[in-house]
Amino acid sequence: GLRGRLDYTERNLIEKWFHTLKQRIDRFHTSWVGSRPSVQQWLEQFVHYYNHQRPHQSLDNRTPVEEELN
Repeated sequence: GLRGRLDYTERNLIEKWFHTLKQRIDRFHTSWVGSRPSVQQWLEQFVHYYNHQRPHQSLDNRTPVEEELN
């Protein structure tokens, strides 16, 4: 927020997300042979998977979408 305080819980979750994204991009980068539009499609699929299908340990094995609905 604007109060200048850092919420480490949120920061840690964001760092975990970036770590997961970086791992996937590293794997993706070493094997990709597709076009630029296909990269956009892959990223959209990853975001959907990450938010709707992949359970997160920090969310008691719920997805971010399930957590948002609570």
